[in-house]
Amino acid sequence: QVQLVESGGGLVQVGGSLRLSCAASDGTLSTYGLGWFRQAPGKQREFVAAVSWSAENTYYAPGLQGRFTISRDNAKNTVYLQMNRLTPRDTAVYYCAANSRNNGLTIPFTYDYWGQGTQVTVSS
Repeated sequence: QVQLVESGGGLVQVGGSLRLSCAASDGTLSTYGLGWFRQAPGKQREFVAAVSWSAENTYYAPGLQGRFTISRDNAKNTVYLQMNRLTPRDTAVYYCAANSRNNGLTIPFTYDYWGQGTQVTVSS
């Protein structure tokens, strides 16, 4: 069982930056594809970014690449999401997730484990 714990969320002004972290408290993430998803109030959970187990491949939702960067540190069992030039549309609960098959990394139901989420609020 992999337990994921996100951190780094908070309140930021428009144009600001945040870096989210997601660490595994049990087990290792080195063999998992890892992804970030977000869910705004009244909306469905949506894909943000993902990285393959080897970090060779990264994936981003349309429009986010260039502002968001996903990375991982397998030695620390941690995945990161650097978010720059934030706008109010980025306000959501952000979730990290682990995918044992390393396939379908943009699709939520392919993931085996989820964190509890961290709130990101961008104020104007």
